[in-house]
Amino acid sequence: MSELAIGVDIGGTNIRAALVSKRGEILKKLSERTPSDPRQVFERVKVMARELDTAGVVGLGVGIPGRVDIANRSVLSGGILNLAGMDLVDQLEASLGKRVVIENDCSMALIAEMSIGAARGFQSVAMLTIGTGIGGAVAHDGRIYHGHRTAGQLGHICVRHDGPECACGRRGCVETFSSGTALRRHINEAGLSAVSIADVFEMASNGDATARAVLHAWAAPLRTALDNIAATMDPEIIILGGGLGSDATRALADLPAVAPWFRPAILPAKLGDDAGIVGAGLATFSDAFRCAEKRVVLVNGVPASGKSRLAKLLSQRTGWPVLSLDGIKNPFLEHIGGVDREFNRTLGKASYQAIWSTIREAPADSTFIIDAWFGFQPKTVLEAYIKDSGVDRVAELWCKVPGVVAGDRYAHRLKDRLPGHPGADYIPELVALADRAEPMECGPSMTVDQTKEPDMDEVTAWISTVFGRA
Repeated sequence: MSELAIGVDIGGTNIRAALVSKRGEILKKLSERTPSDPRQVFERVKVMARELDTAGVVGLGVGIPGRVDIANRSVLSGGILNLAGMDLVDQLEASLGKRVVIENDCSMALIAEMSIGAARGFQSVAMLTIGTGIGGAVAHDGRIYHGHRTAGQLGHICVRHDGPECACGRRGCVETFSSGTALRRHINEAGLSAVSIADVFEMASNGDATARAVLHAWAAPLRTALDNIAATMDPEIIILGGGLGSDATRALADLPAVAPWFRPAILPAKLGDDAGIVGAGLATFSDAFRCAEKRVVLVNGVPASGKSRLAKLLSQRTGWPVLSLDGIKNPFLEHIGGVDREFNRTLGKASYQAIWSTIREAPADSTFIIDAWFGFQPKTVLEAYIKDSGVDRVAELWCKVPGVVAGDRYAHRLKDRLPGHPGADYIPELVALADRAEPMECGPSMTVDQTKEPDMDEVTAWISTVFGRA
């Protein structure tokens, strides 16, 4: 049975909860308004979790607004909604009989965006969620960075020392200028109280000076905060999420970075309001708040395409083990003797199955390189093996050579091939096969020209992007 989790995102306006698969798929979703009383929030989370609970659920992840002590699994302080002092984890575990993981709500959203969203493939990321308040999170080396305890409170970057008082006790935090609450204040102060946020953007696009001034007052402090993040952290990208993340990205388009030194890419979150619940679900599968994944690199190509050498080079670069079809099959050919081509093919099928059985028994967070001509079996067989072995991510290196090159290489190696492998009469068949063969495409695929030395820097960088790390 597939493992499932319940993800909960406690926001200042809404509590969202969902049944989430290990791949980040939302199977069922609930939402309701957030009570102002923290004790009622706790009760509503319990009720929603019970409604979502089903066979296969391994735990509950909860995104908390405010500062969270990961080591002690406790809430240190809140922002718009203060859950500090509540014995949230122990009470939920006792009530639901499930393992509970808590984390800052923006960190949960960043986990989701790095797993299946806009930040997938990046190792150094900062994220701000813009809603009722502004949440923040930072990832370093592909993992949420907590610092001493609660790093990443980016909504509390000071942008004006004489600014409005913030819930944290300071003045001028970016949350007080650039949150959804602040945007509504800017709108009201401009005399546009009856106008919706969407209307403000439309008015601004039509040249309305008041609307443009509102958006400038809202976005300019955010630009200052982003410039500070770029200067201190140098992230590869900054993601803007939450209910107003896309709107903030639009507003920033009219406020380019002032200093040429600090210009990271700023992207809207891909998962929208679902990021928090998806990340909370994924965090449940890993104490390190990273979904432990099983990964395979399919080094695929027809015989004599150079795939075995490429697999070996990749293994030397990464330390990942190679499972080779011939590596498993050839010892049997050596000992059995008198094997014909048909028996060789049968032995190949058994070796293929053995490879995937090995992967199935391997722990999560394992990566394997598989060296094989995958086309000798239907694609449906490969898809079934991938699913049954619990593989989460697949990258394929397609070893491309012209048929005449494959045929020439095969001819030169005939003397080294064990009995049971096809002989010289197979070469015309191989030439035709190489010219028409295509990758399996059970995941992202990169074509490697095997008529020249492979660029291993390019290969490993591509795999890093696919897997999110190398």
